[in-house]
Amino acid sequence: MTLTGTRHYVGFGFGAIQAGLFLYEAYQSDNFQRLTVAEVVPQVVDSIRRADGMFALNIAQADRIERVQVGPIHIENPAVEANRQRLIKAIAEAGEIGTAVPSVNYYVADGDSSLHRILAEGLRLKAATGKPRAVIYTAENNNQAAEILEAQVMEAIPEAEQAAVRAKVRFVNTVIGKMSGVVTDAEEIRGQQLPQVTSDNSRAYLVEAFNRIQISQIDFQGEPFARGISVFEEKADLLPFEEAKLYGHNAVHALAAYVGAMLKLRWIADLTTVPGAMAFIEGALLEESGAALIHKYDGLDVSFTPSEYQADAYTLLDRMMNPFLRDTVERVGRDPKRKLGWDDRLIGAMRLSLSQNIQPYRYAFGTAAALAALEPSILHNKTKAEHILLPLWDGTNMVETEQRQVLELVERGLQALRQWVAEGYPNLDAFYSRML
Repeated sequence: MTLTGTRHYVGFGFGAIQAGLFLYEAYQSDNFQRLTVAEVVPQVVDSIRRADGMFALNIAQADRIERVQVGPIHIENPAVEANRQRLIKAIAEAGEIGTAVPSVNYYVADGDSSLHRILAEGLRLKAATGKPRAVIYTAENNNQAAEILEAQVMEAIPEAEQAAVRAKVRFVNTVIGKMSGVVTDAEEIRGQQLPQVTSDNSRAYLVEAFNRIQISQIDFQGEPFARGISVFEEKADLLPFEEAKLYGHNAVHALAAYVGAMLKLRWIADLTTVPGAMAFIEGALLEESGAALIHKYDGLDVSFTPSEYQADAYTLLDRMMNPFLRDTVERVGRDPKRKLGWDDRLIGAMRLSLSQNIQPYRYAFGTAAALAALEPSILHNKTKAEHILLPLWDGTNMVETEQRQVLELVERGLQALRQWVAEGYPNLDAFYSRML
């Protein structure tokens, strides 16, 4: 099997986003001749090579799971010198590069196999040999990922060469609302008939079909740049879309997970069977963070008009509740400490709403449920929310009046949560309306 295009793509990290978004979309585009990925786990590298560069992907459509084969790809372990040299040459040839590693903290490591050093060497070779210009998509869920990576890469390039390299590359931030996961439970893989990544790999990639990804504007000083992965949408100002994902998508997803955890549900999709749950979740997305986003970014983009935002919100809720995605309450709700951060999804959605004179009562309830997930005893004693939240916010620059507003709302949400539990989990939307 061969690829039919003329372009080259290089990816770092072979997880669900790299496999199910970047490599898949590059493969689907028919614009690429060669797909290369760097992966540090030797067993994964070996399994892909034994499969002649092919891997399986499970795509959750609205009515089924679509099972596809992608490839061939070339996979290289940067810790092996011969592989590292091939990666450097591949970067020099590539017009598009994508990083999809666990966080921006993985950009820099000791030794020559560090991601930033390999990129630096490949970009130096690109500039020295007149190879194609390139964009680097950063997918690490950090709104400064591109700037962080660029600074680290440039630091590894001799000053005399930096101008030539800068002329050849643009580092691009991304807003990736695509839900994806890695299924490792053997019984679930068999039960859902999910093809594993390769025949001798114990994991299966399961991703949703959604591919509407925003990226920052690519500007080579006015010179046109045609992307091979053409489905991505360039935005002159990416920050509003980052906020929409964090305080819309991520916030309501977390809210759903913590409500689900209170009800001891396994699957996010099970919330569709809970009386009043979907109306409650929809209210948070549309009437709280959604209304705040529309008000804050009025006139910026069609995405922030009431009709467009509402249509996108309903689509998002359908996607979240897709039973074929097999998304678990545990996965979406993991790491509540981080998700209760001052600038993170739940508290951030509350703060955004308050800044636009909207009372985020539903997100306060969801925050209380997240506190219960973190410290279950809070439901049965008089512990105040601030005793848990203030240590999590330590070191954050906060305005005291805003902090007090948030804490008062969360305390109110905690009292409502205790009452909801005491009443035996009645219809959530009706309960919420009665409590106001």
